[in-house]
Amino acid sequence: MICIDLEASGLALDSYPIEIAWACTETGRSDSSLINPASVPSWTYWDEFAEELHGIEPELLQQDGISVKQACARLNQALKGEQVISDAYDYDSFWLRRLYRAAGVRPGFTLVGLDAVLSGEQRIQYQFIARTQFRRHRAMQDVEDLISAIRTVLYESPER
Repeated sequence: MICIDLEASGLALDSYPIEIAWACTETGRSDSSLINPASVPSWTYWDEFAEELHGIEPELLQQDGISVKQACARLNQALKGEQVISDAYDYDSFWLRRLYRAAGVRPGFTLVGLDAVLSGEQRIQYQFIARTQFRRHRAMQDVEDLISAIRTVLYESPER
């Protein structure tokens, strides 16, 4: 199972991804990247409330972030042909589309929602578990929480 999470500059239509992390439960492989919005001239929108949630400052992105082309190449190389799970499919697919369009390439993996691995009843259980987690809104920490919640549901669910 491979899970992914993205953090963004905000939730508006002008928002863009600023951090991406993924982890594979079977191999233990994982990766996390900050994205430098300066690599895309039109990426200027910044929501200070979102910054308060994730704690990522624009200066950190400029200093430590990689370009959108580097981010896409890294994701495609690591996740080629894989099905990658998001617990916020609508948001994450929006930001991944923005990332890949800005880089002028296509994703080499398929993003899926929780419905690809959990039944309807299990997704309700997942929501209860996720609400009890303290989400820090940093991508890798959220991926770890996502994996933990899915494992809890799959382990405790009578549908296994």
